[in-house]
Amino acid sequence: MILIILLSLVLGLAIGFLLPINLPPIYTPYLSVAILAALDSVFGGIRASLEHKFNNAIFISGFFGNAIIAAGLAYIGDVLGVPIYLAAIFTFGSRLFTNFAYIRRYMLSNFSKKQ
Repeated sequence: MILIILLSLVLGLAIGFLLPINLPPIYTPYLSVAILAALDSVFGGIRASLEHKFNNAIFISGFFGNAIIAAGLAYIGDVLGVPIYLAAIFTFGSRLFTNFAYIRRYMLSNFSKKQ
């Protein structure tokens, strides 16, 4: 399962870098927050897989739901003139680092057990 997730991530990054997709600059704040939310879901999925708790429905609903909510918060904040998107950046950013720390510890402990 981890290989599928990592291959999907690499494939998505390759498509993003190789295809010349131009996004109007007005949409970049929404896209950046949505990407952060999606990365949070990916790292959460990797963590859940390592804990043997991975569920496709939870992953897919979290992936799209978090991205839509984050982009919606950015849009509402933009309309109101209040930087609400910072709440999404803080929440998803802290969760991303927490999940990455867990994944790192898990991999390092497995690596040290094998030696």
